[in-house]
Amino acid sequence: MEKRGFIWKFIGDKKFYKMVLLIAVPIMIQNGITNFVSLLDNIMIGRVGTEQMSGAAIVNQLIFVYNLCIFGGVSGAGIFTAQFYGHGDTEGVRQTFRFKLWLAILLTSATIVLFLTAGPNLIQFYLNGEGKAADAAAILSYGSQYLYVMLLGLPAFLVSQVYASTLRECGETVLPMKAGIVSVLVNLTFNYFLIYGKFFFPELGVTGAAIATVLSRYVEAAIIVTVTHHHSEKNAFARGLYHTLKVPADLCKKIAIKGSPLLFNETFWAAGMAMLTQCYSVRGLNVVAGLNISNTINNVFNIVFIALGDSVAIIVGQLLGAGKMKEARDTDNKMIAFSVFCCTCVALVMLFLSPLFPQLYNTTPEVRLLARDFIMITAIFMPQNAFLHACYFTLRSGGKTVITFLFDSVFIWCVSVTIAYILSRFTGLSVLAIYTMVQLADLIKCVIGFILVKKGIWLQNIVS
Repeated sequence: MEKRGFIWKFIGDKKFYKMVLLIAVPIMIQNGITNFVSLLDNIMIGRVGTEQMSGAAIVNQLIFVYNLCIFGGVSGAGIFTAQFYGHGDTEGVRQTFRFKLWLAILLTSATIVLFLTAGPNLIQFYLNGEGKAADAAAILSYGSQYLYVMLLGLPAFLVSQVYASTLRECGETVLPMKAGIVSVLVNLTFNYFLIYGKFFFPELGVTGAAIATVLSRYVEAAIIVTVTHHHSEKNAFARGLYHTLKVPADLCKKIAIKGSPLLFNETFWAAGMAMLTQCYSVRGLNVVAGLNISNTINNVFNIVFIALGDSVAIIVGQLLGAGKMKEARDTDNKMIAFSVFCCTCVALVMLFLSPLFPQLYNTTPEVRLLARDFIMITAIFMPQNAFLHACYFTLRSGGKTVITFLFDSVFIWCVSVTIAYILSRFTGLSVLAIYTMVQLADLIKCVIGFILVKKGIWLQNIVS
């Protein structure tokens, strides 16, 4: 009976799973459609040629750093948004929204300046591995074209992220999902028109893919902003939102203290992922293409643990804001177990698809084999990543952002990047062996995450 009690501590009832899925499924659908269209986008470019695909992939890796920077910035304030909402403080929600907006504008402006001045040099950083000089030059050219167009979509992206994150933290996940669906349909349609030159549109290749993405960003932002303010009786924070753009100094200080580690964490973590890719690229230009194919399909399947992690932040954050500490711990245990179980099932599907997916690309047999093996390795470690992601959002929901910074960013730079750098530069190990060693190192982080969550250091209300 005691054993049964222990097991049931991690299994919820029908009401629990309904609550979790009401939050998680719309996020999964939105992210799933977005990543599925990115996958189709990637395949479309990949069928044009390996150099075009690699150029776009490198730029997307760089823009990923910006995306995570914005995510970290809005998430830092979002800890307060979720708890203000749980506490019934609508004005507090408005103030956190304004903080997010100012921060996102500053980060986006800095990113645009950086990419305009140093974009080609950043792309070149990934082209120093084995391969033909002509291929590297082509990748640099296609990547630069893609980058400069993509910069036009960053302002729309920041608006969407500020609104969508606030809506989700207030329990409204359907509107961002609907806007995301329309956005990706626009992206997919104009990808077809502009990459291949269909229906009297010019054939622009990789540049056409970038134009389609930018257009879809503005459609998404327009829908979210318009509907949020049109239904202000439901989205109470939207009423009087722009009567002032001032944010109280004491709240700015609180968010800066709690949120800065989260901003730095997401930025440095994304930069660490970009550096890992650069380490792998030392083994040749084929590795860049193989990783791109693998990462594209991985992103589609990763939506499960990402959405469940977001749900931890929202549901547990609201319980903490309402002062329900015992319920927060119990809910968190069940959500972590549910995430790991779901991702184990997803990993089995990925293993089955690993030989099939690379065949969709117009590339070399060597690249296809590399892509297959990268997908298989990632699938094997997916349950581990699900556990880490849920632990991260558990710590974050209680405002333990300094710990999440150490847990995530410091670890990737001090352990993961160090392992990849040393093994890629100073050993003859294959890139697949290096990739596996980096994944194995995360077992250390699993032990740390388990201890921190079990100790309950995250059980605190930060808005009362």
